[in-house]
Amino acid sequence: MADNLELQRMRAKVEAINALPTVPSNLRKISVMLEKPRLTMDEIARFVANDPALTTKVLRMVNSAAYGFPGRISSVSHAIMLLGLNVIRGLLIGISVFDLMQKNMAGLWEHSCACAVAARCIAQQKKMKEPEEVSICGLLHDIGKAIVMLQYPSEYEQALQEAKEKDISLFEAEKKYLAATHADVGLWLAQKWRFPANLVEAIGYHHRPQLATQAPLETAIVHISDSFVRAKGVGFAGDPFVSTIHPATWQMLQLSDDDIRDILTQIDESTSAAGEET
Repeated sequence: MADNLELQRMRAKVEAINALPTVPSNLRKISVMLEKPRLTMDEIARFVANDPALTTKVLRMVNSAAYGFPGRISSVSHAIMLLGLNVIRGLLIGISVFDLMQKNMAGLWEHSCACAVAARCIAQQKKMKEPEEVSICGLLHDIGKAIVMLQYPSEYEQALQEAKEKDISLFEAEKKYLAATHADVGLWLAQKWRFPANLVEAIGYHHRPQLATQAPLETAIVHISDSFVRAKGVGFAGDPFVSTIHPATWQMLQLSDDDIRDILTQIDESTSAAGEET
């Protein structure tokens, strides 16, 4: 890993995402909006309503298997009321990064959506109050990859190549070619966009869940969801490995065989439903 100065430079470059000419205009506009200290539901509803393509994408996502309201939400204001501000904010970022994921790493969006489904399923099993927020943690956990590919394309290409040739994880390969990993980049952006602590930590520590101090449960859920989705071979996250699950995560979640079967079934069902839509 590089020195502190390099790390600071990289963070500054990542946080200046709105100035990048290659960033899709949707992402730029959403990023600027999310940085506002007090953002209201009305402002988000108006913003989405002014963009018919974005409205369509939001409604398609909230009616998907990841959010538990299949086919029942017909307006953006209804979606915001049911899902809450944090979920809709996360969803807007996810949707606006979708094109970047599709263009730069085929399969990353599918991997992310399946992680959202798995995370929501586990959150429900654990009777958490806001399973949809945990789903957003799953959807956005790899957002740093899309941004790094945009900002550092040649270095990222080298990291991908290294992971492939040396049979190591992309997370390990990133450390050789970049000052920070995709998880660090995701954490910086989640902080910049004023996301709550559960989202910030789940995105930033999904490879090292033991580091989470404010949201250890959400982080553990995203960590294990990532492994389950990789085990099922859904999408592509940059390397073919099923990451080792941290022992503390197993201990914290205490998933039974039936729980695991249910999670894997829901991943399967959401994948086949997504296949039918395309």
